[in-house]
Amino acid sequence: MDKTKKASRSELKTISKNSDRQIKKYQKLNKRKNIPESEYLTKMRDENNLVEFDNVCTWFFTDVGTARAVDGVSFDIPKGKTIGIVGESGCGKSVTSLSLMRLVHAPTGQIVSGEIRYDNGERTVDITKLPIKEMQKIRGKEIGMIFQEPMTSLNPVFTAGMQIDEAIKLHNPQMKKADIKKRTVEMLDLVGIASPERIYKAYPHELSGGMRQRVMIAMTLACDPKLIIADEPTTALDVTIQAQILDLLRELKDKINASIMLITHDLGVVAEMADYVAVMYAGRIIEKGTVEDIFLHPAHPYTIGLMGSKPVVGQDVEKLYSIPGNVPNPIDLPDNCHFRERCDKCPDKDNSEKCGGVYPPMIKLSDTHYSACYLHENEDNNNNITDITDDNTEDLTK
Repeated sequence: MDKTKKASRSELKTISKNSDRQIKKYQKLNKRKNIPESEYLTKMRDENNLVEFDNVCTWFFTDVGTARAVDGVSFDIPKGKTIGIVGESGCGKSVTSLSLMRLVHAPTGQIVSGEIRYDNGERTVDITKLPIKEMQKIRGKEIGMIFQEPMTSLNPVFTAGMQIDEAIKLHNPQMKKADIKKRTVEMLDLVGIASPERIYKAYPHELSGGMRQRVMIAMTLACDPKLIIADEPTTALDVTIQAQILDLLRELKDKINASIMLITHDLGVVAEMADYVAVMYAGRIIEKGTVEDIFLHPAHPYTIGLMGSKPVVGQDVEKLYSIPGNVPNPIDLPDNCHFRERCDKCPDKDNSEKCGGVYPPMIKLSDTHYSACYLHENEDNNNNITDITDDNTEDLTK
């Protein structure tokens, strides 16, 4: 079908039938019972990693086509470290985290390929192939998630205490009711809530945004998870509360020796919190490295654009820089570089053999720094990275 033309009724019918076939195929796989351990037991590539994403693809099969929301994502979450996932809205950050939790909206959304290896210290499993009953033992206990909107994540008809109690009881059925309540009150106190006994009995609508976010963090940490997924943990909170939440996450991470997967639009938050950064664009990781690599020496044209779009303290400008063009439609993603049409570094958008050919592989710039751009294919590692240390970006990493 010509992507420049509107699909006809017969073409849409064909697309819808194909989507239905794909959905049924993956549903059949997911509903299998008595799956042998050999199918999901695996080995880590690096024993220092807690989680390894390896070419993960999560697609949504719709009536108008297949949306490749996550299309070949690969990165690691080291033990005891924080990795920040950044990128504009719709790039696949949240779907990546939901893939790890096996909470992708089914039946349309399915993990179609790749591996997500997770090491809990006793065994290593591929989460993409893990039976649902096994995944339920991990979800909430070993991997906790702070969801994006605390008001919609908390049930309005149950008190905050009851909801945290439920999470603890589910993974600790042997605990007595009094011990569960004691643990919940301790967690509310741990996240800095004054009068935890009173908040235990409060309903979500009786709490402020910051308080609800703290309740969500308390629920996430109640079972001492090895990994905390924080999806926009400071969204819709004022600056003071944002700082408190970030300080709290950093303190608790060190206290329970957990790893954090931090998803955010705020580059300042990433610079302050993260040890490693992965930059996403149109369902793919286009650059990854340490926080110093990404903030002080961005290499991919998209990352350079992101850095240029943030305000700089002490710099007087009439208008902030914005990357021209729009993100490509996930249903009609090109086979070449997805950023090509917006890139000001592409020598010839119409005739460039490299940029218009196969999607660029991850090119190693240093031991920790990688970029998916042909600009760096034949360049010396010491000369191919843009240096932006002249502005105040260096201050963000301190």
